[in-house]
Amino acid sequence: MSQKTYKVRNHKKIEHYYTLVDNVGEYLDLMASHDGRTMFVWKEKGEGHEITYGAFTDAVKRFSLGLGAAFAGEEKSRVRIAVIGETSPRWFASYLAVMAAGYTVVPMDKELAISEISGFLTFAGISAVIYAPSFNESMEEIAAGHPTLKLLIPMKAPETEAAEGIHRTSFDEISAAGEASGAEFAADTDTERVAELLFTSGTTGTSKCVMLCQRNIFTAMKAACQSVDFNKDDVLISVLPLHHTYELTCTYLAGCNFGLKICINESLRYLMRDFKEYQPTGMVLVPLFVTTMYKKVLAEAKKAGKDKILTGATKAAHALSFVGVDMSRKLFGDVREAFGGRLEKIICGGAALNPELIQIFETFGISIYEGYGITECSPLVAVTPYYKRKPGTVGPAVPCCEVRIADGVENEDGLTVGEIQVKGGNVMLGYMNNEEANATAFTEDGWYRTGDVGHMDADGYIAITGRMKSVIVLDNGKNVFPEEIEEYLSDIDLIAEAVVVGREEEDGVVLTAVIYPNYAKYPEKAEADFRDEIQKRITALNKKLPSFKQIRKLEFRRTEFEKTTTRKIKRHLVK
Repeated sequence: MSQKTYKVRNHKKIEHYYTLVDNVGEYLDLMASHDGRTMFVWKEKGEGHEITYGAFTDAVKRFSLGLGAAFAGEEKSRVRIAVIGETSPRWFASYLAVMAAGYTVVPMDKELAISEISGFLTFAGISAVIYAPSFNESMEEIAAGHPTLKLLIPMKAPETEAAEGIHRTSFDEISAAGEASGAEFAADTDTERVAELLFTSGTTGTSKCVMLCQRNIFTAMKAACQSVDFNKDDVLISVLPLHHTYELTCTYLAGCNFGLKICINESLRYLMRDFKEYQPTGMVLVPLFVTTMYKKVLAEAKKAGKDKILTGATKAAHALSFVGVDMSRKLFGDVREAFGGRLEKIICGGAALNPELIQIFETFGISIYEGYGITECSPLVAVTPYYKRKPGTVGPAVPCCEVRIADGVENEDGLTVGEIQVKGGNVMLGYMNNEEANATAFTEDGWYRTGDVGHMDADGYIAITGRMKSVIVLDNGKNVFPEEIEEYLSDIDLIAEAVVVGREEEDGVVLTAVIYPNYAKYPEKAEADFRDEIQKRITALNKKLPSFKQIRKLEFRRTEFEKTTTRKIKRHLVK
């Protein structure tokens, strides 16, 4: 869908009420000021629970005091505590409590292999791990003989005794010790120390360990509050993993600044149930979830024999939007009801989103605001303003940082395309124990090199076109960003996934599409039919592309591409 046929609503700019805090102590005071308001709603084995802001803040303080007692006498800078497990209030409480105690918190990806988790814990020099019940057995296996791990802290005490030689104290026991200590709570105020370590997802190879300070974390949080259309009356559903800075910053840290309610999704299989029960007004998502939501709408429409009606209504609503007529609530009441009836806004980031989905959701009456970030920037860099949206962009830089396009070259549209570089309070301290990576991560004048490529208009709105490391350099000197070609391929419904690579052939570099066909959608099709029809569609696509961007070779695979836990294809593994 071209930008000329892509219409979105620009909503009225309104005053939002949030507090500008600079450290975890001020943040806890802010949460306590929301006292009687419900903070979290969640289920455990089908049983509902909730906690208020006041009760949650007290729990954080007790646990933080208990951690201080557990590591009394230790040099604070050497105490690093990992947090791992499913999203829960105790996960978030642990994150804040570790930071408040003056220690370094290390959020861990629960989907990693145990061997990888153990390796990361060793690299970071972890002193303790706070973990969900799903890790009861594996954490004791890791702890046995681990060089630095001194203490295991299960969020819920296991029924079995700890193995011999394993020091284990539960979350409740540490909290009780903190309460009994009689010590006065005083949160750490050093905004420049290493407060958090984050392992990058490693889509381009070996993972690196990002060091963030409190200034980085709370600068990004404030920028999120200044940039999104949330308020104290909003209800959010949390579905993304909490170890990821995107969810942690934009849903949790920013959301709780407003004093809104966060409903935690227990499992994706219960998501549609949770929509109806919690009736959210907003969500923070990655493109995969937006696509999944739309597929569920289509599946339900097809089941009811209304898929053609839905398609026709979408086109009609889109056309009417150009003359200022909003038919979303009248035409798509059933669709909106499936999402709880109140969903109005989705902040989407982490990867490129098919622009057609933005338009489709817009016709449903649900606005999607794209953002852009990177772990090294805590992670927020840019967000589309709800009051001034521009199709095809991720918005301008958020208030805490500057963005520039460096080493740019003019493309065929007259736009200067180059590396996106960032400077501001959200930019990391550096990579832990990796001087080589640090040397290449920053320019001589102090700008962080994202490795992402894009362009910026006169208003500062940024468009992402690809990654420098995935750039394919053709023999004629032309640079091709595979993500751009992959976006075209994503519009072909016969293709489930595609990665574009440059193959070295006798005649030079050949632009090649590695394709995983959409077997699930078309189970009746034979392999030969898939190949023939996809070839025809790509031949038609090539006629619309400049010659140097045309796909010259196809390769097919029978299995999905390997992905990170945030559902990004591991491009470096595509051989």
